[in-house]
Amino acid sequence: MKKKQLVKSTSGIRGVVGNGLDPVMVTSYGAAFGTFLKKGKIVIGSDTRPSKDMVKQAVISGLAAVGIDVIDIGTVPTPTVEIAVKQLKAAGGICITASHNPAPWNALKFFNDRGEFITPEQYKKLDKIFNSGRFAYKPVQKLGRISSQTDWIDRHIAKTLAVKTVNQTAVKKYRFKAVVDAVNGAGSEALPRLLEKMGVKVIRLNCEGDGNFVHEPEPIPENLGQLGRAVRKHKADLGLACDPDADRLALVDETGQPIGEEFTLTIAVRQILKKTRGVTVINLSTSKATADMAEQYGSKVCYSRVGEANVIQLMKRRRSVIGGEGNGGVIYPAFHSGRDSLIAAALVLTCLAEEKTSLNKLVKTLPKYYIIKSKAPLPDNFRDRLKQFEKEAYNLLGKTRIDRQDGLRFDFDRGWVQLRSSNTEPIYRLIVETDERKLTDTLHRAVKRFFK
Repeated sequence: MKKKQLVKSTSGIRGVVGNGLDPVMVTSYGAAFGTFLKKGKIVIGSDTRPSKDMVKQAVISGLAAVGIDVIDIGTVPTPTVEIAVKQLKAAGGICITASHNPAPWNALKFFNDRGEFITPEQYKKLDKIFNSGRFAYKPVQKLGRISSQTDWIDRHIAKTLAVKTVNQTAVKKYRFKAVVDAVNGAGSEALPRLLEKMGVKVIRLNCEGDGNFVHEPEPIPENLGQLGRAVRKHKADLGLACDPDADRLALVDETGQPIGEEFTLTIAVRQILKKTRGVTVINLSTSKATADMAEQYGSKVCYSRVGEANVIQLMKRRRSVIGGEGNGGVIYPAFHSGRDSLIAAALVLTCLAEEKTSLNKLVKTLPKYYIIKSKAPLPDNFRDRLKQFEKEAYNLLGKTRIDRQDGLRFDFDRGWVQLRSSNTEPIYRLIVETDERKLTDTLHRAVKRFFK
């Protein structure tokens, strides 16, 4: 029998539909979350996956059964759910999305009353309730009520355009032409409409919103070939790609070349720190280019564990003005506390317009490193092998500083290496970044050999 695929963390309860994620489990998690919250209303949204309706109806049933009112805001980006939770003063929210995972996957992402990912402590309480099976079911006269609201994408766009650091006038004056690839996900309407409101001529690519992921949905360079070709064909100024739930943004320059999802955050950090002093928070898997950019503007850089919830909690403790993850996830707390492709796009366009430059020319001014990210199935003895690698790392990397917050990260004079198990898939991730392409490639191959 095929091993069931289910991954649980503060990033959500993710699984393959029919092989780990089933309606009975989803209903129980809905009931568990409602029991955890005790009272109030919940905002629910989803991306465009084929399983979205099945999962949504199951989780709504669980919530209503324990007396929680549900506001269904339809097919929307994950950050739209986060914004709606806070503005509606809801007790929490759920977005039904497996983010960058392929179409057979789906997931429940849980948010607290601040519109933020539930904290590790809140997740532990939720999981304890789920495992106990003791849910606060209500009699028929006290069941939760279900309603819908359909204008939250418009509200999200309006809120983005109202941000002071978004220079809509400069962007309109520049008269950008852009290609948007939303991989037929939840950003299919939201991202193009935002850009059009900013005066950008938009060519829509994979923006049908029908859940047909025509290429691998994670917005990494190897999946952006179609976007690059479209940018060249239409002689556009840039291309923008988001993942299925539109919380991550990747960019393609005017030559059709993907610039790497890391630079989305680097550019956003540059744009904010030009005008605002404060701390920058990034996760341990983020390129040193972003840290260097922040330090150029006198910002202290703090590192968190991987995962949006971990980044946000550290940002709050440090009162950070900008932060995020190097996977294209920009978090701008003056806007809201969550990764958001819309604010990321608005900040990138503002930066280009204000500096009167092209994306290709801007990237040439950014700190230069060579990074390789890879993943492989998670071995059963991964922790033991990590411990063994730590003992032998000196022979490969020389003298290093070791960070054990999230797997193992080794920092040395010319770069860093990180090995960690994923929060979202049954895999481990390896990242190698140095100041020389050949060195990065050599180290990456050497570390991979150790874990074969």
